[in-house]
Amino acid sequence: MEQIDVAVIGAGVTGLAAALSVAADGRSVCVLERHPRPGLDTSTHNSGVIHGGIYYPAGTLKSRLCIEGRPLLYDFCNIHHVPFDRCGKLIVATDASEIPRLEALYKLGRDNGVGGLEMVDRAFIRQREPNIRAQAAIFSPETGIVEAEALVKALLHAGEDAGVIFLPGTKLVAADPNPHGIELRTGQETILAGTIINAAGLYADDVSRMVGGEPFIIYPVRGEYAELVPSKRSLVKALVYPLPHAAGHGLGVHVTKSTAGSVWFGPTVRYQERKDDYESDRLPVEEFTDAVRELLPMVTVEDLRLSGSGIRPKLHPPNESFADFLIRRDRDNTRVVHAAGIESPGLTSCLAIGEMVASIVRDGLA
Repeated sequence: MEQIDVAVIGAGVTGLAAALSVAADGRSVCVLERHPRPGLDTSTHNSGVIHGGIYYPAGTLKSRLCIEGRPLLYDFCNIHHVPFDRCGKLIVATDASEIPRLEALYKLGRDNGVGGLEMVDRAFIRQREPNIRAQAAIFSPETGIVEAEALVKALLHAGEDAGVIFLPGTKLVAADPNPHGIELRTGQETILAGTIINAAGLYADDVSRMVGGEPFIIYPVRGEYAELVPSKRSLVKALVYPLPHAAGHGLGVHVTKSTAGSVWFGPTVRYQERKDDYESDRLPVEEFTDAVRELLPMVTVEDLRLSGSGIRPKLHPPNESFADFLIRRDRDNTRVVHAAGIESPGLTSCLAIGEMVASIVRDGLA
């Protein structure tokens, strides 16, 4: 039976960043990933936005770790040659009735400590995004985009350089308590780990149950995207968001320009049963037209085509509007540290989450 100080379950950006931070403390670390490659679920099925930290309630982990994680992520991308663009973002009020909500969001962002925010007028908007319909906007200069797949690869390589053992195609199938840790059975081998980091994304609730941790529920929520045809990509320069939905399930169908130049609209929000269903009953492209035309009135349905989809691991049911990240030691099994419910702004926050998880592991082993 192999022995390891810390086993991380899940090789998305959260698990890889946590493994990197734990390895930096000099502990032996392995990462179990059920897929043949890392980051194939939520980490690479998203908008690739590096968030400023405007939207999240003050004092929450989502707020704090987004603001802490953003500069860490920009630095990491610079050092490891991950494509990114600190392009800035407009959050717009499309008519005058939305301006009070826009002003309240601006105040929330300022209260959260998001630097550089500006309330801007139509002249500013026209200069940056001449085709966008808006009366006023918040400009967030620190918001950007990152190539998510390149980020995953860079985190993997940085972890391997630090001594992390990556085990692809290795699904956790059972776990048993041991006086010296937890025995993890994968079908290929048994690993005795002193500490488990549960970074299993959509399957974090299943992993918690398997390793004797406390119960919680991950709600899979699909988000779908449409894409602007290549001939119309010049209509958009960077990132444009509407005001977030009042229900709190998402930030609305926003406009994202990727590092490769593609222009995406989305994501939508749909709670569903399956955690692996990206494609069944996809929305027709016509369903995106009204939301897109709110921001870009000249776009027609012929200018759109269906694009990808992703599934968020939410910790709250559809009748609730917010749940924070779950990042702490398990209350039932103290050998388990959770990094669960990592939806947006998880990509932005990943390195700060990794440092927080490593600190929890460090405190438990001191």
